[in-house]
Amino acid sequence: MTRIKRGYIARRHRTKIRLFASSFRGAHSRLTRTITQQKIRALVSSHRDRDKQKRNLRRLWITRINAVIRETRVSYSYSYSKLIHDLYKRQLLLNRKILAQIAISNRNCLYLISNEIRRKEVDWKEYTGKV
Repeated sequence: MTRIKRGYIARRHRTKIRLFASSFRGAHSRLTRTITQQKIRALVSSHRDRDKQKRNLRRLWITRINAVIRETRVSYSYSYSKLIHDLYKRQLLLNRKILAQIAISNRNCLYLISNEIRRKEVDWKEYTGKV
């Protein structure tokens, strides 16, 4: 029986895997089995950390908003949670990302928003008779 030479398909498959791991160090970029393991691990980590990044950014936005709101000398008892509660009651569509950008770029604008919401809250209580 004549000898049959293997084709280039397996080599092409390994080359494609190696391109993914070209930035890895040591055996993680040279040995095919190790490259496959590291590829799986890298993809799992990236999938997991996308959700973690969203979580961390939301925490950062909340921290920034809270810091700027508590910085106001008008009322020491006013905080992030009360601001968000008042925003929901007034049905204002400002998400935390936008509020954090306003807090960083223009603090006075955030002060105006919070003061306006609180002023309307006081007017609403006087109008309805609720205290």
